[in-house]
Order: sequence, then structure tokens, then C-alpha cells
Amino acid sequence: MHAPLDVEGRRLRWRCRRGMKELDVLFEVYLDATLASAAQEERALLERLLELPDPELARYLLAGEVPADPAFAGLVGRVLAAAGAGPRAGA
Repeated sequence: MHAPLDVEGRRLRWRCRRGMKELDVLFEVYLDATLASAAQEERALLERLLELPDPELARYLLAGEVPADPAFAGLVGRVLAAAGAGPRAGA
């Protein structure tokens, strides 16, 4: 069961449904762990990250590519950590 979310939280949860099962699972675990208590800055950063196309998100979250933007790199690390996935080999 998900923690109760405000309207913005529910909208972010919906936007995390990407249609690529692997991304959906990673985002779902991250959201379950953090969204209800996430600071506005974290939510805004997630909103920006979700503007990226799925292939780019997949490179960051599945293939281990590190985003050039340090804020995105930190968020990608937190998403992976929430899912129990550490840095990928070669990253």
C-alpha cells in the first residue's frame, strides 16, 4: 500500500509510469520509499528528470551511464539505491 499522497505526489507517481517495465519498477520502488516525505526540491528534480526520453532514462538507470548534470546524477543514484541497485560496472 502506498503512503497517502497529495495531488502533486499522485501526479508524479502517474508520470513515473513510463511503459518500460524496468523503469516502472525502479521508479515505483523509489517513490514508495521517498515520495510522501520528499522535499519540494526533490520533487522538482524528479519532475525535470521525467522530462527526459525513455531511452536516455534507460541509459542512466539501467545501463549505468552517469548524467552530466550533477543533480540528475545524484537523483539517479538515489533511485538505484532505493531499489537496492548500486553503481554499475564501468560507471
